[in-house]
Amino acid sequence: MRTRRLTLAARSTALSAALLICLALPASAAEGPARLLVGLDGKTFFRPGGSENGPNGQDALAVIDIADPARPRLAHTIPLDNSVYGPPTNLQITPDGRLGLVASSVLMRREGEAWYAQADDRLHVVDLAAEPPRLVETVRVGRQPSGLAIGPAGDLALVANREGRSVTVLAIAGTRVRPVATVDVGDEAAAVAIAPDGRRAFVAKNKAGRVGVLEISGGQVRYDPALDMPVGPGTYGIEATPDGAFLLTGNTGPAPSDGHADTVGLMRADAARPVVLDHAGIGDTAEALAVSPDGRYAAVSVVKGAAAPHASPSYTPGGAAVLLAVAPEGRLRYLGEAPAGAVTQGIAFDPSGGYVYIGNYADRTLGVYRVEGDTIRETGFRLDLPGQPASLRGRARGGPP
Repeated sequence: MRTRRLTLAARSTALSAALLICLALPASAAEGPARLLVGLDGKTFFRPGGSENGPNGQDALAVIDIADPARPRLAHTIPLDNSVYGPPTNLQITPDGRLGLVASSVLMRREGEAWYAQADDRLHVVDLAAEPPRLVETVRVGRQPSGLAIGPAGDLALVANREGRSVTVLAIAGTRVRPVATVDVGDEAAAVAIAPDGRRAFVAKNKAGRVGVLEISGGQVRYDPALDMPVGPGTYGIEATPDGAFLLTGNTGPAPSDGHADTVGLMRADAARPVVLDHAGIGDTAEALAVSPDGRYAAVSVVKGAAAPHASPSYTPGGAAVLLAVAPEGRLRYLGEAPAGAVTQGIAFDPSGGYVYIGNYADRTLGVYRVEGDTIRETGFRLDLPGQPASLRGRARGGPP
C-alpha cells in the first residue's frame, strides 16, 4: 500500500547496469507443505480520520497452512520487522519450500508526538523447514527494499529498492543468502517479477509509471532503459504468466482510494521488445494481483475507497476480489468480483488454482474465495490473524525439471 512520502531523502549511487553475479547450485525440487507467508504490520493504522503511524516492535510473520485450501489455519508466528509501506509482494517462499525471504521496507522515527517512516535496508531469511520455523539471518540490501521475486531454480532472488532506485541481486545456497550485485534502474523500483525461464526480470517503476526489463544471461544482469514499457501511474503489482508469454501489472493511479477507476495492464513478455497489449478497468486502487497456476486467470485485490478517511467522498467500507481472464491472443476480460474486507492487500492462489486468498488489513483477516469456471465467490470463511496483513504470498514457481 502506498502511503505518504518518506521524510528521508533518497540516496542512490550510480552503479553499472551490467554486473557479474555468482549463482549457487539449484535448490532441490522436493515438495514441501502447502503454505502462505503473511507479513503482519503493527505500526501503521488506517483510522477513520486517515492513516497513522506508531512505534516499531509489533510486526510479525505468519505462516499459514493451506493443506485444506478451504479452511487455512495459522501454523506459526515469528516476530519480524516488515511493513505495509510498499507493495504487498515483499516476501516469498523458495520453489523447494525451504526458505522464506521477507523485506523490511521502513521503520518509524519519532518526532514530537508523531511517528514518521524512514527507509530500512534489511532482508530477513527464514528457515521454513525448521520446527518451528526460525529466523536464520538478516542481510543488508538497498534502501527501502520492497517487492521481491525468487528465480525458478531457487538460487537467485531480486529485490526492488524504492529509495535506492535499484534492484539487489542475491545468490541463494541452502540457507545462505548473499547480495552479489546491485543494478541501478534510474527510478523508484517497487516490485519485480522473474520470467519462468529465468532469463528476464521485470521491474515495476511505481512513480515513473513504467516497467523496466532486466536481462539475465551468462551470469550477468543487465538493465536496458530502451525497453521500458509505459503502463500508467502507481505500478505496484507485477506477475508473469506460467508460460512466460505475458506480464500483468496492477496500476493504482496517482493516489490510492481517490474514487477514480484504475487498471490492470497486460504486456507481451517473451518478445524481443516487450510491448503493452491491453488494459482492463478494474476499479479504484488495484493493489496486488496473482496469476492462476494454469495462466488462464488473474485475481486482483482492489482496495476501492477503504484506505480513504471516512469523511472523504471516495470512502467505501470494503474492497473487492476481482477475477480477470487472460486470453491467449493477449487480451484481458473482466469476469466478475466478490466483496472483500477493509484495505485489501496481498492476494494469492492455492496450488490447485481453485482457491484465492486476500489479506484484509484493517479487519485483520484472511479472506477465502472459490474460483469455479469463470466466477469468483466468497466462501464465507475468514481466518482471524494476530495482526494486520500487509503482504501475502506463497511459493515461487520452479523451473522445468
